[in-house]
Amino acid sequence: MTHKILPDHDIKAATQTWLKSFIIEYSICPFAKREQDRGSIYFSVYHDTEIEQCLLHLMLECDRLDTETSIETTLLIFPDAFAEFDDYLDFVEIAESLLSEQGYEGTYQLASFHPNYCFQGSDLDDAANYTNRSPYPTLHLLRETSIDRAVADHPDPESIPQHNIELTRKLGLAKMQALLTACYPVNP
Repeated sequence: MTHKILPDHDIKAATQTWLKSFIIEYSICPFAKREQDRGSIYFSVYHDTEIEQCLLHLMLECDRLDTETSIETTLLIFPDAFAEFDDYLDFVEIAESLLSEQGYEGTYQLASFHPNYCFQGSDLDDAANYTNRSPYPTLHLLRETSIDRAVADHPDPESIPQHNIELTRKLGLAKMQALLTACYPVNP
């Protein structure tokens, strides 16, 4: 999906709408509501399109999490980069390697979201892909200790992915498309 260049506040608003109206509303991530209510999710918009600069931005966000303990998790939003899903996957692979190389393995973990996310082996139109579709290419930087605590407190964390697949398929492709489209600002 192609968009005009928008102000950061519109990009953050679209991502927050997606988080609230889909991820939290449908309990795609049963842990997100707590952090949303606490105001501990940091939204970082980065407009550069060069991979090296985007990786540098990821490292700066790791530094932010290192020093700002009131931030539980960060969404790094890349509205101008990685329009092609395969390019985004290449970026995610490099980003994960960089986290490890910089000594963040076991400290931070990445989750990935993209407007055209498609799980390997899935049809492009499988509604289940929407569990990882977002308004813009986005890296979710999570604290490993937070994941461990959240999973320990959940009665059946292993069932979350299957629940999400079943839910999105039950809601259907048209509903998933409408939910994602509704996140974008009017007249993008």
